[in-house]
Amino acid sequence: MENYGYTKTDNDQHQQSNAPYRSEKKIPAALLGILVGWLALNKFYLGYTKEGVIQLVLNIITFGAASIIPFIEGILYLFMSDKQFDDTYVYGKKGWL
Repeated sequence: MENYGYTKTDNDQHQQSNAPYRSEKKIPAALLGILVGWLALNKFYLGYTKEGVIQLVLNIITFGAASIIPFIEGILYLFMSDKQFDDTYVYGKKGWL
């Protein structure tokens, strides 16, 4: 069986496991929550359509006062570890704080 010059060794697997864990959605979700939270874009970005609609309705009813919620969520996202963020919001599907 030919491998065309590519070999998978135990050393390659060991190097990959030492790489720091990076979340692809953490920074964009945090920035969306902080900068344009009143549009609930952080919820829609993470795939929480129902929560995003609720956030939009709350912002309309409270004349924007409820936009403090995604602002706080965005700050919390930034201070979480990448692994914790993914476990909670990407894989765990926790819609609110």
